Amino acid sequence: MEKQNALLWEVSLWEFLFVTVILAGGAAYLTGRAIARAWQPKLQLAFYIVLLAAATRFIHFALFGGTLLTLHYYVVDLIVLLAIAFLGMRITRAGQMSTQYSFRYARKGFLGWRLRGDALQE
Repeated sequence: MEKQNALLWEVSLWEFLFVTVILAGGAAYLTGRAIARAWQPKLQLAFYIVLLAAATRFIHFALFGGTLLTLHYYVVDLIVLLAIAFLGMRITRAGQMSTQYSFRYARKGFLGWRLRGDALQE
């Protein structure tokens, strides 16, 4: 089978969705969640995702015949994984802020929190 290079995937769309989005994306989401639960900085999450993107490139190479050392597809994988990881971190942090500091903050939608109305009068 010839490679069908595209802007986002190297071998096929299904391989990209399976390896990058489902497998590595799940790991990135859980990493973001773990970083948020431990109250660690965002820079530490970014470092972990840089390593995860390298491992994802290796899986593309070892299982599906992709190129191991390609900057373009590494950056694509990195951007996708960073977005998923920061989404997981933000969802978890919104829950933490509204639960742990419920006297001060209330949940605002899926990703955010707001200052409570009664906390404004202090």
